[in-house]
Amino acid sequence: QVQLVESGGGLVQAGGSLRLSCAASARTFSSYAMGWFRQAPGKEREFVAGISWSGGRTYYGDAVKGRFTISRDSAKDTEYLQMSSLKPEDTAVYYCAVRRGITPATLAGSYDYWGQGTQVTVSS
Repeated sequence: QVQLVESGGGLVQAGGSLRLSCAASARTFSSYAMGWFRQAPGKEREFVAGISWSGGRTYYGDAVKGRFTISRDSAKDTEYLQMSSLKPEDTAVYYCAVRRGITPATLAGSYDYWGQGTQVTVSS
């Protein structure tokens, strides 16, 4: 069983930055892609960003392109989400996720393990 632990959430003013981290407790798959999703109250879980096993390919949701950057340190089984130019509409619980294989996916159902989530609140 893999446990994913997110950290780095909090309260920030609009225009500010935050960096989220997600550490995996154990490596279950020989190769795995990682992703970030978010869910605001009353809304569906939304794809934010994904990164391939090698880290060489990254993918972003339209709402965050140009403002967020995903990265990973495979030696530490950790991924990061650098969030800049934050907007109030970025307020949500952010979840990290892991799926078997080398390529991330945009559908939440494609992931095998999830973190518990970390709250990000952006004030106007």
